[in-house]
Parts: sequence; C-alpha cells; structure tokens
Amino acid sequence: MRRHVLALFALLAGLVAAGSAQAQNRFWLVNETGRTIERAYVSSSRVSNWGPDILGTSVLPYGERVWVVPSFGDCVLDLRVTFQGGGESTRMQVNACRISQIVFGGRGGGAGAGAQVAPSQPAAMNPSFNFVNGTNTTIRELYVSLATDGGWGQDRLGTQVMRPGQRVPVSLPAGVTCAVDMRVVYMDGRAFERRRQQTCNLNSFVWR
Repeated sequence: MRRHVLALFALLAGLVAAGSAQAQNRFWLVNETGRTIERAYVSSSRVSNWGPDILGTSVLPYGERVWVVPSFGDCVLDLRVTFQGGGESTRMQVNACRISQIVFGGRGGGAGAGAQVAPSQPAAMNPSFNFVNGTNTTIRELYVSLATDGGWGQDRLGTQVMRPGQRVPVSLPAGVTCAVDMRVVYMDGRAFERRRQQTCNLNSFVWR
C-alpha cells in the first residue's frame, strides 16, 4: 500500500513540475532588427523540426513584440526567424524558464544578430534613453512621446539644433509603457516619424 502511495505522489509531482515549466517558458519575442520578421518558429531543443509559424498570417514589424506561449512544456528551446526580403536568424538552446523576453537585434545587432536574453525579473519599465542623430543632416526639431500620449508635446531641442553625431537625453515617465513615438524635422523642413519604438532595453537610440 505504501509503495502505491509513494508512486502516486511521484506521479503527481511530475505533473505539477511539467505544468510549472509550461507556465514559465512563456516570453515576449521582441523585434529590434530594423527589419520586419515575416515568420517565427519556436520548438523544443529535443526535436529536429521547427513546427508551424507562430505568427500565422501576421508579421512582426520592427519595434514590435509578440507574446509567445509554446505548445510544449520544455524550458530549453530553439528559435528561428525569417525576414521580409530574405535572411534569417536563429537562437539555439535558450532556457525560456529563466527569461522574460528574447530580443532579436537591438544594441549592437542587425538582422543576423543573435537574440539577447533579458533577466526573468527585469527592472521597472523605463523608456528613457539617449537620442543620437545618426544621419549626416542637422535636425531642427525633435519630438518624443509615449505611444499612449495624445500628442507630440514640446520640441525637445527648443532653440537648439542637433548636428550629426550629437545626442540628447530623452526623459520619459517610467512604469507606463516601453512603446515610444518619435518625430524629427530637418533644417530643410522634411519631417519623419517612427511609431512604437521599444526603448526600455536601450541606452541609446540612433536615428538613421
């Protein structure tokens, strides 16, 4: 009788552990590559096939993220993304139970860069960053606001201008969102915008 009880406890413990792993291997897949991710695949590192595209009929634009809930309970998994226009990037044997997000691209990264793994308990959302003029053109006006705001707010340069290579610290309220909208106006009057840039994991954002 005791042997049967112990076996039952062992079975229940295994089921609880499996359920716990499946609950913990969920994460944000973040695209900071500068390109649109057309397809994304997530599979257990134990298997050789990638399985279905987790994006389905959607795509993952630059600066966006998608919540990934694997259909398996393994913590260690492989990731593969392909880009519109060609090219792909992979990340192998990532322990998804120890992270909260996997960022493709970002600082020091391009379309071919490996994923960057963030800690499972990141600091509170802080979208503030340094804005860097990575163009060869002087910027006359700079507007940066949270994507949840209703407008652009004031020109952050005031009476100053931003020459190529210069940087400006951008302070934004923490704990609200990581999605930031940006608008620049060049000296010749041309204006360009970028929407929903994820800046919580960036020290600097280089505008090109």
